[in-house]
Amino acid sequence: MAKGYWIGRVDVHDAEAYKAYIAANAGPFRAFGARFLVRAGAYECREGTARSRNVVIEFPSYEAALACYDSPDYRAAFAHRAQAATCDLVIVEGYDGPQP
Repeated sequence: MAKGYWIGRVDVHDAEAYKAYIAANAGPFRAFGARFLVRAGAYECREGTARSRNVVIEFPSYEAALACYDSPDYRAAFAHRAQAATCDLVIVEGYDGPQP
C-alpha cells in the first residue's frame, strides 16, 4: 500500500496564533500516524513562487492522509491555522513502482 503525503507551503502572518495550530494538530497527526519529513528549514525556490515555510508530512497510507484532514480533531486545529496563515496544501498518494 502506497503511503500518503501532505505537501504544504505556508506563509505565517500571526506567529502567536500559529502556535495554537501547532499545539492542536499534534493529537490528530499522532492518531493518524503522521511523520514530518520536512518542517520549515532552509530552501531555495528554483522555479515558480514560494512561501516562507514548506512542510511534507508522511502518513502510513493515502487513505490515512485524507482521513486525518477530514477528522473533527484536525478540522478544529485547521480553524487556528486559517486565522494565522495562508497555506497551499495538496494530499498525494506515494509511488511504489519501479525506479530508474
